[in-house]
Amino acid sequence: MADIPEPPTQVADALDGMPQPVRNALHHLRGLIFDVAATSPAVGAVTETLKWGQPSFVVPTGTPVRLGVSKSGVPALFVHCQTTVVSDARAVFGTDLSFEGNRAVLVPMGEPFPDAALRQVIHAALTYRLKP
Repeated sequence: MADIPEPPTQVADALDGMPQPVRNALHHLRGLIFDVAATSPAVGAVTETLKWGQPSFVVPTGTPVRLGVSKSGVPALFVHCQTTVVSDARAVFGTDLSFEGNRAVLVPMGEPFPDAALRQVIHAALTYRLKP
């Protein structure tokens, strides 16, 4: 995995305020985001900030990705609801991933992380503006 930078203070504080199992899942997702960005030549530098109280990751080539807790209380990776990132992922992964509406991919706790599928979703979000 790529070197993961320390989060900005506001992001670290937001993550520290989460319950431990959720925090662990979100830290794992954060690492995946930075790793996918580092291994995708077209993706520019990642800007990490806090939006709506959630860690947010912005690149010039994609749609922002946020980390947080879904309405059902599980860790989630959020994308802009007007993109096709979640609907495309639902079409590809079907029941291999869980979704909430057209904006969130839910991350199971207490189960192995679906890293390969999540990497593809993250890559799709980080390169969304490069779609033909």
